[in-house]
Amino acid sequence: MKTTEPVISFEGVHISFDEGDVLHGVNFQVAPRETTVLIGETGAGKTLILKMAAGLLKATQGHVRVRGHDLSSMRETELLAFRREIGFVFQEGALFDSLTVGENVAYQLEEEGVGAEETEQRVRESLRFVELEQTMDKLPDELSGGMRRRVSIARAIASRPPIVLYDSPTAGLDPVTSQTIITLILRLRDSLGVTSLLATNRLQDAFGLANYRFDVKENRVVKLLFTPADAVHSGDGQAVTNIMVLRDGRVYFEGGQKDILESQDEYLKRFLV
Repeated sequence: MKTTEPVISFEGVHISFDEGDVLHGVNFQVAPRETTVLIGETGAGKTLILKMAAGLLKATQGHVRVRGHDLSSMRETELLAFRREIGFVFQEGALFDSLTVGENVAYQLEEEGVGAEETEQRVRESLRFVELEQTMDKLPDELSGGMRRRVSIARAIASRPPIVLYDSPTAGLDPVTSQTIITLILRLRDSLGVTSLLATNRLQDAFGLANYRFDVKENRVVKLLFTPADAVHSGDGQAVTNIMVLRDGRVYFEGGQKDILESQDEYLKRFLV
């Protein structure tokens, strides 16, 4: 049972376009330091949920609340200020090809009017976090796919947001590079207390986040001895990874790793292959 005020809350959320409802009464909550992994096939509504949590789309019906804000009642000027509290890692990185790595990471800070000295400090700090400070003067097309994805994470965290939204952060990457990305997400969660929504087609991403934590004192990833299935934190204060499977714009399943591994549901088994 969740005992703390949720950071993100969807309450009976519908969203409609010309073809009708795409999300149908979605309900879920994300607690502080929690990671909720959205699993589903293409078109299930994962990216829509991320965009709604970032205030980029508004619900047709229901309420999306983030850090106490009811996004459906906020004006665009208020939403612009609110979005500074959100880091968004877009699918494929979405870097500006004509800007250097450093300029890409600095872009949002400059838009927000952060001073030049502080901007450079934050850019270096963010690139150092993803172990790419040496690439500041390179262009995105000089980097590998995995490096570009890490730069997009650096850009997302440069403004030090309490929430980061990840849209398919490991898509198209090899297993080793994918694990590097998951390790960065673990570090953000466990060293900085970031709350996250992560959309993916890969159940392996959810298991990687559920089975491991980043030990700040030892500066390394360590395997958990157990994985709490339905609590916000385990007895030692470890943040939880929850898994939410979407199907046709609805929440089809919500639970922990053990729940999904033991399920006999044929649709859920597709994601275990």
